[in-house]
Amino acid sequence: MLFTKSDALLDDLYEIAKNVHQTAIYFNEYKITSLETVKTFSTEMKEYETKGDKLIHEIIVQINKTFITAIEREDVLDLAVKLDDVLDGLEFCASRLYIYDIMEPDQTMVRFGQLIEEATKQILLAIELLQKQKLSAMKEYIIRINDLESEGDELVRESIRQLFKTSSDPIHIMQLKEVYEVLEDVMDHCEDVADAMESVIMGNS
Repeated sequence: MLFTKSDALLDDLYEIAKNVHQTAIYFNEYKITSLETVKTFSTEMKEYETKGDKLIHEIIVQINKTFITAIEREDVLDLAVKLDDVLDGLEFCASRLYIYDIMEPDQTMVRFGQLIEEATKQILLAIELLQKQKLSAMKEYIIRINDLESEGDELVRESIRQLFKTSSDPIHIMQLKEVYEVLEDVMDHCEDVADAMESVIMGNS
């Protein structure tokens, strides 16, 4: 389908991506130092997730009343849902840190925070190009997201391996292993967004 000069759905999609990136920045930069701060962290992350739910509702309403769109409505919805998966994963991780009273994020969590922030930045830049109808230019950001996801895969494998080698507390192992795997899932969701953007490029070439 040919692009229109301006498309409200792509504007809505950009707002969703921006909220995801802002959430990732908060997730990465917030300093957990005590039970009180981890509770605040979890509460704030829930607020970001709630905002994301509202944005998803708004774009669904817009999709249902829009007939001429820059890209297929199904593609817009697919991108929006996959972006929301990233947000849900971050909020779920924050809730686990609170439930398990994890008050000192280790280097694996810190690195995952950096990877996720960078991946969501690449997503935002790519969707900004989608708004501007520069589809081919999106590919470099998609490649970068895939590279970041690969780094996340290696990080979780090595971190879990080290966890079993250095810890003798089964509860501690179980808790950290779950947190690591949730963070890896967030990176996988970022790659899902990249794959969906790749499909948009192919479908509009």
